Amino acid sequence: MRVGFLVEQALAPVPGGTGRYSTELAAALARTAAPGDGVTGWCAWRPERRAAPPKGPVARLGRQLLDRRPGSQGPVAEDALIPGVLGPLRLPLARRALATAWARGVGPAPTGVDVVHAPTLLVPPRRRGTALVVTIHDAVPWTHPRTLTPHGARWHQEMGQRAARTADAIVVPTRAVAADLRAHLRVPDSRVHVIGEGASDAVLRVGPDADERARRLGLPPGGYLLTLATLEPRKGLEVALAALGMLTGGAVDLPLLHVGQPGWGVLDAAAEAAKLGVGEGRFRSLGRIDDADLAVVLSRASVLVMPSRSEGFGLPAIEAMAHGVPVVVSDVPALVEVTGPAALVVPIDNPTALADAVSHILTNHALRGRLSRTGRERAEGFSWIEAARACWALYRRVSGFPAVSVAGDGRA
Repeated sequence: MRVGFLVEQALAPVPGGTGRYSTELAAALARTAAPGDGVTGWCAWRPERRAAPPKGPVARLGRQLLDRRPGSQGPVAEDALIPGVLGPLRLPLARRALATAWARGVGPAPTGVDVVHAPTLLVPPRRRGTALVVTIHDAVPWTHPRTLTPHGARWHQEMGQRAARTADAIVVPTRAVAADLRAHLRVPDSRVHVIGEGASDAVLRVGPDADERARRLGLPPGGYLLTLATLEPRKGLEVALAALGMLTGGAVDLPLLHVGQPGWGVLDAAAEAAKLGVGEGRFRSLGRIDDADLAVVLSRASVLVMPSRSEGFGLPAIEAMAHGVPVVVSDVPALVEVTGPAALVVPIDNPTALADAVSHILTNHALRGRLSRTGRERAEGFSWIEAARACWALYRRVSGFPAVSVAGDGRA
């Protein structure tokens, strides 16, 4: 069976969580492919090659070139990005033109494959003889449209409707998202499949140069609160900043570090911190960092806070719990579902409750130990290999290929 996997988001200027999802799942699919099965990446046309590989889980693995030229109707291969995944092959339209065409249900699409998997709502038109699987990561465009740009909300709503009409299967990361999509898109249960995510191996490995990395990053030696998210309104960074000024006891001087790229509606975090009376030096954004740095930042955090207003999964919580870091999340259904009893839960947009929860963790050693232990156990239940196995089974179901047995080590 041949799977065409769209990796466009992994190449975006701000890959975000969906870029991480694309690279991790594609790599896991390649690792778990049965003999005779394969995965090819596909992306929009790019006239020039990148001078250097992107940061994060993707890695350059040589060149695979087809004898095609710009302007031809067929795909052209880009530098290989993901271990075990051919390509990506480039479609003959640039990203913006491709998105416009696909929004109208026309334009080029991956060819020579049995299944196309779109890991975002940039969904190609359905082709006869090719099954279509689409991942919808959250229901934000329907439940919290004001946390997106007007154009972004409208585009996601329209593409979600298109996916609901044309996809053979829709993958969602949590039961919470499945329930929202059933309510807003009226997708039948038989076509919605809950397949979770996992923490990247690279984010879990703390290398022997950890102390050197910590010094270079300027990590506070006495610990810190951590928030890990693209800067956009629904992530609630201003709630974390407000809570910072309300910490009590031994946490009163604890700094807050942020990791993540700017998104849209960018908050001036420094100005917001000053307005809230947060002392100088108690907040700093590290921006986007590579996985080796992220592993060190996560491993040395005192508490991870996720004061989000809406989420579809909450991968940072899993990554932090895998490191034994206590987690506090807002009572967003998906976050509560994913973290279970391994995190403290506070009301949305309530900095006082967030500050109380953090202070409680840092002053109660028994609670801190319990959250660290149960968090590690909880994180072990989420794996990209398991997600890939579930996807392969789904691909076979929607394309009519027979099922295959899977070895315990993840190999088919």
